[in-house]
Amino acid sequence: MVSFESKVYSFINNHELIQKGDRLLIACSGGIDSMGLLHYFLSLRKSFDIEIFVAHVDHMLRGKTSLEDRQFVENFCKEKGVPVFSTSIPIPEILKEEGGNSQAICRRERYAYFAEVMEKNSITKLVTAHHADDQLESMLMSFTRSGSLGGMKGIYAKRTFSFGTIIRPFLSVTKKEVKEYLEMKGGTYREDSSNSKDDYTRNRFRHHIIPLMKQENESIPQNAVQLAERIQEDDDYLFTIATSKFTQLTRRSDGDGYVLDITAFQKEPLSIQRRIILMLLNYLYNGTESSNSDVLARSILELCKTQDGSATIDLPKQFVANRIYDEVFFEKKTVKVIHDETIVQLNEWNKLKNGMCLYIGEASNVAKSEEIDEGVKLYFNSKSFTAPFRVRSRKDGDRIHLKGMEKQKRLSRLFIDEKVPLLDRDSWPILVDSKDVVMAVIGIRENKNISKIQRAQDDIKIIIEYNKE
Repeated sequence: MVSFESKVYSFINNHELIQKGDRLLIACSGGIDSMGLLHYFLSLRKSFDIEIFVAHVDHMLRGKTSLEDRQFVENFCKEKGVPVFSTSIPIPEILKEEGGNSQAICRRERYAYFAEVMEKNSITKLVTAHHADDQLESMLMSFTRSGSLGGMKGIYAKRTFSFGTIIRPFLSVTKKEVKEYLEMKGGTYREDSSNSKDDYTRNRFRHHIIPLMKQENESIPQNAVQLAERIQEDDDYLFTIATSKFTQLTRRSDGDGYVLDITAFQKEPLSIQRRIILMLLNYLYNGTESSNSDVLARSILELCKTQDGSATIDLPKQFVANRIYDEVFFEKKTVKVIHDETIVQLNEWNKLKNGMCLYIGEASNVAKSEEIDEGVKLYFNSKSFTAPFRVRSRKDGDRIHLKGMEKQKRLSRLFIDEKVPLLDRDSWPILVDSKDVVMAVIGIRENKNISKIQRAQDDIKIIIEYNKE
């Protein structure tokens, strides 16, 4: 019989989860699974030639008990000489302020802490203790909610996370095997009392559905792992094909949207069509949850079945899909924008409508105001731009030449990259010169000829500040 350590070791090698010299951050709650994971890497860190670190998050949901979990993990790591990073996050206070799903908020805050620790300590891999039973539960929960292919892919053994990777070396083993391994090692653990309650969907599956399935076949968790891997492999391959087709079938519109060529689109298999639509939604919504809607995808596919006349469907967040004969335009709803424009008075403060104050004047001047504090200072040479200067809202086709870039960047793309809310983009203040050259998207980025540090040739100063109120 293959030993537990050998089984996991083989899974790690087959999926190329660890390389020599890796620095691993092990997420450890103190429970059976994560303590089994920690014992495993303590036993084999010399074989892998790796450094290990531990991270623990106290969600402060169980008062003294959860604090004791934190102390348990800290004491164990101190005894074993393993560097540990731990923190307490006031989830009850966050829930009171935000509302929402407690498990989702716990996960968000926990992983944000892990990312912070990794970045500060140059750790490139986060290790979690997800096992085969977790895979089965995740797939069944997803199937129950929606039956989407994305959900049926389950948990990946490896995926990108923060600026590194998250890996799950225990996916090849069951919870029972992890428990037996920890007991064999003489390890101890902490039991989370919430695991015994049926308050959470996962617990209800774990306590009632999975045991019935295991009565039929004890190996069903491993079957789930194998099925998930096959689905992942096939779906990833089809998305690779769809990615190459995407550039052929779509183009950027004049605004922030896309145009889809229906004639060419209809020639593709339905599986590729569906993925192209999902990719398009992902780009349109910058990866937010609106991009993952199978309902949206089905509606758009229906819209693309014909090229006769025109039709429109409303999409979330003020977007629409307009079909005009053989093309579909994915764009923001047309809103009449009044292009406000303000002439900048030199050597004095200019109050803008958005509450911002702007000063442009000779660099030697001392700019003082009773209403505002000196804010962000920028400098440029008067020969770089032509007065008079104006502040206006953006126009279609606006571009800015950023430092370090050979080509100018579209403001529509800049707003996306800087995550400026859609509703704010049309009113965002743009500083331009008399030739309409974009000098700055105020408060975000500046033209390459503007510096945050005064250079010898700079004779003009810009100060940007908000009203104290």
